[in-house]
Amino acid sequence: MTIKVLLADDQALLRSAFRVLVDSEPDMRVVGEASDGAGAYALTRAERPDVVLMDIRMPGTDGIAATRMITEDPELTDVRVVILTTFEADDYVVQALRNGASGFLGKGAEPDEMLGAIRVAAAGEALLSPAATKGLIAKFLAQGGSPGEGGPAGPGAERLATLTGREREVLVLVAGGHSNDEIAERLAVSPLTVKTHVNRAMAKLGARDRSQLVVIAYESGLVRPRAQ
Repeated sequence: MTIKVLLADDQALLRSAFRVLVDSEPDMRVVGEASDGAGAYALTRAERPDVVLMDIRMPGTDGIAATRMITEDPELTDVRVVILTTFEADDYVVQALRNGASGFLGKGAEPDEMLGAIRVAAAGEALLSPAATKGLIAKFLAQGGSPGEGGPAGPGAERLATLTGREREVLVLVAGGHSNDEIAERLAVSPLTVKTHVNRAMAKLGARDRSQLVVIAYESGLVRPRAQ
């Protein structure tokens, strides 16, 4: 299967470089380019890419708004958005993740890392750079978005009641940046069993992918940021 990729960045030179890189791979191709968020959304609806590489800072409709438009569109539920950023320690990245992005990647990433990220996002199997993204969310929730003391109280807390004890346990480990194989080893179960628990938790919590599970785990208070 060929992975369809859409590029959204206001710098034409970067888009050209990304296009050459993506189109050089036999299993993926660029299906469109946009220089702003509104164009990215329109092209996503027209081309139905598997992955959108989305810059955050663009004129007009920025990457955060465009990400929200894509992830809230019921006809685009299979599209994954990967945020491209110059500075990974950026509260805009957290906003993008809260609005449905599947992860983020630094613009200075090595070519193999970017291609691998596209494949991971297209497969929907795991969050990009899980430990780094988890740490980023924790940092900014600690600065102003984490719930107060006394148990889960943030957005999504009420939905946690729908989870079984084992699904909660798996959710905590997912939020810790652990892969299915690592979770399976910790819980002495098979990776397939872990995948089933993850998928059920995603369905119950309305999460598009693992990155959304991480956000919900922190915002609900199930997992708390460590003191810096």
